[in-house]
Amino acid sequence: MGFLGSSPLLIFSLFLCVTAAIATCSNGKCKPLDQCSSDGCATGLYCFSCPKRFEGSRCVRSTITDQFKLLQNNSLPFNKYAYLTTHNSFSITGEPSHAGVPRHTFSNQDDTITQQLNNGVRALMLDTYDFMGDIWLCHSFKGKCHAFTAFRPAVDTLKEVEMFLRANPSEIITLILEDHVESPNGLMNVFSTSELTKYWFPVSNMPQDGQDWPLVKDMVAKNHRLIVFTSKKHKQESEGIAYQWNYMVENQHSQMGLGDCIKIAALTVESQHHSMTKPSLWF
Repeated sequence: MGFLGSSPLLIFSLFLCVTAAIATCSNGKCKPLDQCSSDGCATGLYCFSCPKRFEGSRCVRSTITDQFKLLQNNSLPFNKYAYLTTHNSFSITGEPSHAGVPRHTFSNQDDTITQQLNNGVRALMLDTYDFMGDIWLCHSFKGKCHAFTAFRPAVDTLKEVEMFLRANPSEIITLILEDHVESPNGLMNVFSTSELTKYWFPVSNMPQDGQDWPLVKDMVAKNHRLIVFTSKKHKQESEGIAYQWNYMVENQHSQMGLGDCIKIAALTVESQHHSMTKPSLWF
């Protein structure tokens, strides 16, 4: 018989193998992507459900690899590392309303900021707005925050970042701001209030024309462990916050691939004069 003629038997055999694996997987023996119950996953995995990606629950990894510690002495420039970034990091399911009315907008994350950082996230994408006389994080539209799109004051999230940096003196965090703040020095004031300026990587030290960034070990030694980018070009001069497109390119977003739980982007290099790439895989 040819391949087509034997394929029903092959498919049936594979089905039996998969069924057998699922049937025998339990008591901490389940491997990545095996179907699971609450106590079935092996060490370093946990049981997770993602209805738009797969049926039921599957074992996924819960432990992280610290990319900055893969090489002895952190000997690579910062831009040579890849690290996990969360999209709309502040837009957390179940976050209570802090604006006095029920929230009606989208959420992207299930974990708190602290949980994200503890789980290996090293870059946060935050949307900043003027709102209620302060700077807030909002998942909004047309450049304006509303009570029904507001998540929380930015200082609350930034204080979580500061606590993580203080507790982990060898870690580096990047913040990528979709910046709608118009109040003069509004962002820098909230960074000062959250005590993050002591970790600030100064714009004057950032490389030009696609040159390499400093070595990670040198950034840690100088306590330059917070890198902040804004989407507003003028703030690089007026507030000392790096304009993101002076230093990075962004991959083309795509809605195709693995479904709504994971977004995959197709890589398109737009410039040879920027040393960092905004993530092609984000959660």
